[in-house]
Amino acid sequence: MNAATTGLAAGMALGFAGYFGGFWAFLLVLVLGAVGLIVGLVVQGDLDLHRRRQR
Repeated sequence: MNAATTGLAAGMALGFAGYFGGFWAFLLVLVLGAVGLIVGLVVQGDLDLHRRRQR
């Protein structure tokens, strides 16, 4: 299991903690899953947030 998958699983696990909130829980799962995926990709090195544009 790579870092991106681990980050996605962690974000979704946090989202499932709010599952009993109805429709908003699904949005919470989606948002936290996406955040977990982004954090996992940054840790893995596949996403560079500090890359600067060349002119």
